[in-house]
Amino acid sequence: MDASPDAGPRVDPTDDHPQEACGVYGVLAPDLDVANLTYFGLYALQHRGQESAGIAVFQGEQVRLHKEMGLVSQVFDHGILARLPGSLAIGHTRYSTTGSSQVCNAQPVVLMTRLGPMAMAHNGNLVNTTALSRAMVERGMESVSSTDSELIALLIQEAVNSGADWCEALIRAASCCRGAYSLSIGTPAGLFALRDPHGIRPLVFGRLADMEQEQDGWIVSSETCGLDIVGARFHDAVAPGELIWFRPGATEPDRRRWCKATPRLCVFEMIYFARPDSNFFDESLYSYRRRLGKLLAEESPVEADLVIGVPDSGIPAAIGFSDSSGVPYAEGLVKNRYVGRTFIQPGQGVREAGIRLKLNPLPDVLANRRIVVVDDSIVRGSTSRKIVKALREAGACQVHMRISSPPVTHPCYYGIDTDTQDQLVAASLSLEEIRQHLGVDSLAYLSREGMLRATRQQEHPFCTACFDGQYPIPLDEETGASKLMLESMESD
Repeated sequence: MDASPDAGPRVDPTDDHPQEACGVYGVLAPDLDVANLTYFGLYALQHRGQESAGIAVFQGEQVRLHKEMGLVSQVFDHGILARLPGSLAIGHTRYSTTGSSQVCNAQPVVLMTRLGPMAMAHNGNLVNTTALSRAMVERGMESVSSTDSELIALLIQEAVNSGADWCEALIRAASCCRGAYSLSIGTPAGLFALRDPHGIRPLVFGRLADMEQEQDGWIVSSETCGLDIVGARFHDAVAPGELIWFRPGATEPDRRRWCKATPRLCVFEMIYFARPDSNFFDESLYSYRRRLGKLLAEESPVEADLVIGVPDSGIPAAIGFSDSSGVPYAEGLVKNRYVGRTFIQPGQGVREAGIRLKLNPLPDVLANRRIVVVDDSIVRGSTSRKIVKALREAGACQVHMRISSPPVTHPCYYGIDTDTQDQLVAASLSLEEIRQHLGVDSLAYLSREGMLRATRQQEHPFCTACFDGQYPIPLDEETGASKLMLESMESD
């Protein structure tokens, strides 16, 4: 299933959150069905991208690839997975942050090299994409897509074809890249995992074992939920600036630091993007998000009758707010669990009808009550405004909004598709103006200090650029001009 010729990034009109990153996955398990394992791993990572999905499987020197537009469950079935035998697999689920939403931009990227085929899955975004693309054109290299991911793969291919081994080629290619890149790479020599010097996007790995605890293989995943779903035991995170080589038959991976690390994990991974059952810093994100709510209640208390969360991402913080404030928690908004991203977009009339497609209020819970509604973020403000309107129509006599993160004032250039700055409501309006725009009785955000204090990682710096504009990686002048910048260059 291909996208239409004019297919581009699709903004979900019922979702005001920043759009997701991508999910990467890798399996090295000679005695197991790696295609099926990868399918389930991508299913667990579906929240990270819903535009396309793909799996590349190695059987000796041969690689088979299947990728299409759509959700994991739409792209794969039993018949397709049965045609992907092998011992090593690379998987990807995509939300586009560079390059339009078309099947040619789906991943994994598969290329032939002097040492055999290579398949690569990338989560993140480069900030020197334009410079790299121009340099490759000057060297006579041709691309078939319009993504920064393919540029990374072409750099690896070029290094291998010039005489480098796999490790040397990966390090040489990574050294040319600036930005965020968590990579899972399959080759005839084994499975590789690589993370940029700042470790902006997460990447973990774990062991697969049989009932007798004998070593069966290795899993690389964007999040620990991708390990849990296939019964793999978490081993460690790929460190910022680290390259790991999982070799067939080896009992331990080969780990090496390929550059000096300056860690800056994206704090929005903690707040919203990653699944609440994924573990960061030895605890679930559910626990972290609950602490956010507790601190929010301490910083911005309000007299109310009920606390409700915006499903699903606002619920842990709402429970934490209730715990700290003593205001009872209740479900006031019900989410339609079967509404996901769709290729059939609602028409203007449906958009104007509000957010009922995904969320529906409960009048018998809300009527004549003073409500605190907790969400993790406000981006454009359009969805929050519709939620407030729906709550009032359901009978709430007061609506107070509390946000478990600071105001989003700057776009992200490291793998999250946020709006341009002029579309970010907190970049142009004061707190009081936002309150009036949303139609709430009061509005408060969690402080930046509270957000970071809740991580309990005082010694671990985070990337907080979307909140304060402090970008840890310098941006090229053309960075952020358009996620379709490579298409624009090709048309010049």
